[in-house]
Amino acid sequence: MDKAVERWRSDRMHQDITLVRWGHFGVPVLVFPTAGGDAEEVERHQLVDHLGGLVEDGRIKVYSCDSVAGQAMTAHDGDAAYRCWLFNQFQQAVAHEVVPAIHADTGGPNSVIVAGASIGAFNALALVCRYPDLFRAAVCMSGTYDVERFIGGFTDDLFFSSPVHFLPGLEGPALDALRQRFVVLASGSGKWEDVGESWRAAGVLGEKGVPNRVDDWGPQYDHDWPTWWQMLPEYLEQLT
Repeated sequence: MDKAVERWRSDRMHQDITLVRWGHFGVPVLVFPTAGGDAEEVERHQLVDHLGGLVEDGRIKVYSCDSVAGQAMTAHDGDAAYRCWLFNQFQQAVAHEVVPAIHADTGGPNSVIVAGASIGAFNALALVCRYPDLFRAAVCMSGTYDVERFIGGFTDDLFFSSPVHFLPGLEGPALDALRQRFVVLASGSGKWEDVGESWRAAGVLGEKGVPNRVDDWGPQYDHDWPTWWQMLPEYLEQLT
């Protein structure tokens, strides 16, 4: 499978970020890692392999970037205010640095599908809600959408990067654009899963008229990579 790696210094986050791409043609799909993951986590855990049919058929090109804010959260870097700031800066870096790099690679301003599991689902939901002009849909798997308890505090930076907080007040053209997008909130109900997180996020989306769907895959699906191996190819088959 064709693979490329790009790395640069992000002035927004004051640190480096890596973007990896797998595939040669197709709809760009940006897959966020789990909380502490780097850009190649999805490859090491075989998620890219399970997308191989769609990649080889030229249906999708898969991208992933380092979970910079998630890494700081899991490592307890800095204080809570710094970690809140970094989530906001990370999402801005994705919109203004990662997405332009994807556009350069695909040869045009193609609308991106965003996806992720666990904290990656939080980022996927946040990015489609904050920047609906850049993302056509979000696939959010086994999501954790209230991250304040993991960060250890709450500031305005976290408010603006947390969709369950900022979406109730969203109005105007940004909301009009978001209402043209689609969010799938998928979860198992097995070990370490909490499908209630998905239902709560769906409630916030529904109150603003944003198309969404909650899929409960049942008790045989745990909060783990084999669940996401099954979920993501199925949803991308539907969306592409």
